[in-house]
Amino acid sequence: MKTTATLIAASALALAACGSENGQDPVDAAQDAAAAPVGQASAATLGANTVGGYVPNAAEGDMYEIAAADVALEKSQNADVRRLAEMIKTDHTAASERFKSLVPQAAPDVTLPTELDERRQGMLDNLRSASADEFDRVYIDQQIAAHNEAVTLHRGFSDNTDAPQLAEHARTVLPKIEAHLEMAEGLKSGMGGDS
Repeated sequence: MKTTATLIAASALALAACGSENGQDPVDAAQDAAAAPVGQASAATLGANTVGGYVPNAAEGDMYEIAAADVALEKSQNADVRRLAEMIKTDHTAASERFKSLVPQAAPDVTLPTELDERRQGMLDNLRSASADEFDRVYIDQQIAAHNEAVTLHRGFSDNTDAPQLAEHARTVLPKIEAHLEMAEGLKSGMGGDS
């Protein structure tokens, strides 16, 4: 656990330095940098292995993706970024609606969240506060982190035998999430940078 915390802190500091050079607020850059490994670890452990971990993580992931896409559609002037945001909003809205209809029967003891957790809300706040010059880069970086987390979550839960309907949902949404990730990585590559 100590090693994980050290890695998260080092990642946060590295991205914060990168963010301040690129114009993103250093605190926002550090928060986004720390959010990625924390989300990935959460998805790989409790989220991918228990119904009580999977349901809130999948629901909040969809909520974050839809809200972030709305911000991108409002703020981005880049046609490719807007196209990705539209695809994400459409796909995650459909996934969210289907998921909400499955959970009451498939996991009656688990309550669906109605708002974002602090980590995802912080990412959304950082996205909203990103400058016009940095917005597309911040959005794409967040999408890569969020979709890597979602791939880990859904892939890990896809063979769960305690909730077969939810496992089927995980298998169904995975190809679209992977397509979003691939598109985001392509856009980042086209932006010329590994920040």
